[in-house]
Amino acid sequence: MNFKIGVGDAKAGLSSVANPVEVGLDTPLFVMAGPCVIESCVLCIDIAKKLVDIARNTGVGIIFKASFDKANRSSINSFRGPGLEKGLDILAAVRQKTNLPVMTDVHEPSQADAAGKVVDCLQVPAFLCRQTDLLCACAKTSCPVNIKKGQFLSPEQMKNAVEKVRSCKNEKIILTERGTFFGYNRLVNDMTAIETMKKLGYPVVFDATHSTQQPGGRGIESGGLREMAPILAKAAVAAGANGIFIEVHNKPDEAKSDAASIMPIDWLQDLLTVCKQIFQIIRR
Repeated sequence: MNFKIGVGDAKAGLSSVANPVEVGLDTPLFVMAGPCVIESCVLCIDIAKKLVDIARNTGVGIIFKASFDKANRSSINSFRGPGLEKGLDILAAVRQKTNLPVMTDVHEPSQADAAGKVVDCLQVPAFLCRQTDLLCACAKTSCPVNIKKGQFLSPEQMKNAVEKVRSCKNEKIILTERGTFFGYNRLVNDMTAIETMKKLGYPVVFDATHSTQQPGGRGIESGGLREMAPILAKAAVAAGANGIFIEVHNKPDEAKSDAASIMPIDWLQDLLTVCKQIFQIIRR
C-alpha cells in the first residue's frame, strides 16, 4: 500500500503542498521530524525551514511533526503545549510557509476531526494504540494514520490496531516501532519487529529518539541517551524500516519536552545521508 502525505483534501479545504511525501513498502526512504511539542510558532517555522534545506540536500522526503498537546507527561507541572486551537494555527502556518506536509498526534477522539482539517497525517500515541474510539475517529477523517506501537505490545499484536483503522474504511496506515519496556525506566529495541509489522502490509517507521528514552527516569521527567539515536536509526534502516521518526531541536537541552532524548537538528543531514545509502544498499 503506497500513498502520499501532503496531497491535501479538497473536502476539508486542505490544499496540496509542493512536495508531498510518498510512503509505502516500496517507496524511497522518508522521515518524520520536528520538535516534540509546539513551543512557539517562531521555533517551529525555524526548524521547519531547516528541514526544507535538509530534504533538498539529501533528497529525502520529510514530514514536519510537532504536538499541540503532550497529555502523557511525567509530571502535572510539565509543559504540555499551546493546546488544540492555537497549536493547529501554528501547524497551518508551518505548512503554508514551508510547503512541508505536517503531522501531529491526537489523544482524544474529539480532537481528530479538527486536526484532520489542518494536518496531512494524524498520529496515535503509543500509550493509546489500543483505544478503539481514538483509532476510528482518526480513520474517519480519511487522513493517513500513523499508529505508534505500544511499549507494552508485541509487534504481532499491532494487527488489531490495523484492523480497527481498516474497519473504518481507511487503508492509509503507517506503523511505528518505538521500543519495548524492559524493566523500570528502560526501553529496548527488537529490530525483528520491523519485519514482523511490515508483514501486516503497511510501511513501518522506526522512532529513533523515543527509543533512547528512559521513561520517568528522572522522577518528574524522562531521561534519555540522545547520542544513541543515530546508531539506532542506522540499524533500523538496515533492518528494513521504510522511514525514520526523529525529534529534533535547535537547542535540545532547552527543549520543553524530551530534552534528554531529542536530537540536535545539526546532526540530521549527515545522519540522513548515511541512512539513505544504507537504504539503497539493502534494496538492491
